[in-house]
Amino acid sequence: MDIRHFRYFLAVAEEGHITRAAEQLGIQQPPLSQQIKSMEMELDVRLFRRLPRGVELTAAGRALLPRARAIIASVEEAVAQTRRTARGEEGALNVGFTSSAPFHPFIPRIIRRYRELYPKVELILEEAGTAEMAEAIKQERLDAAFVRSPIADRTGLAVHALVQEPMLLAVSQDHRLAKGSGIIALGDLANEPFILYRRAAGQGLYDAIMRACRSAGFEPVIAQQAPRIVSTLNLVAAGLGITIAPASLRQLGMESVVFRELAPDISLKAPIWIAARTTDHSATGREFVALARKMASED
Repeated sequence: MDIRHFRYFLAVAEEGHITRAAEQLGIQQPPLSQQIKSMEMELDVRLFRRLPRGVELTAAGRALLPRARAIIASVEEAVAQTRRTARGEEGALNVGFTSSAPFHPFIPRIIRRYRELYPKVELILEEAGTAEMAEAIKQERLDAAFVRSPIADRTGLAVHALVQEPMLLAVSQDHRLAKGSGIIALGDLANEPFILYRRAAGQGLYDAIMRACRSAGFEPVIAQQAPRIVSTLNLVAAGLGITIAPASLRQLGMESVVFRELAPDISLKAPIWIAARTTDHSATGREFVALARKMASED
């Protein structure tokens, strides 16, 4: 049965008059009468009783009325939901991030703003390494990801720069460099044991630190490597060495770790990019990436 039959039936039932219902629907009275007759023949019941001035529902018609309204409402909601999903206003969004990215205030601001704009979208967050997230995006298990390290194989991926933040020296509170407020030169760290974020998990930050130290005239002594960037600070707090970390990690508020400013070095920057598919059929993903880039450009 055509959905129009239910619309015609509702119009006539609510108006109690075929001519007025036809005017409401924007059609002529004879075709509307024919459609009602066709519906009655298909159902093999009489839906309306003809009166001298108009029509009234039969018992069968009264039984159909609430169900017809529910059918029309369901169809209209299905259409509206489909359109909202196509616009990225509804559905699901899977976003990945490296362990240190959420500590930069820009990332929570994006998440918060997105949830304000698209409250009907189910937001699913997942922490992982850069290489793992790049593969998940290609396989459409993630729609976008915040990364700090370069992606080796960018086939099928678009990577957009969002922010860059300075990197700071982190030492234990009883370290000789913990006292004072001046800027520390990289060369002063030549004999210090370094604790670094494992290169396989954080190639970008690892390489930036190594490159900066070599430019300062020394090869850093790597005492420990940690699987997560936050783990390096735990090892620093234990007095096992020093590290260089993104400035936003100060928000961790670790009492046993002191952050000191380093002499300006263009290579000692901690970038955050957002990665997504070059051809993305996910409307929620497209809207999220567009919002992130817009907010970054405004900042």
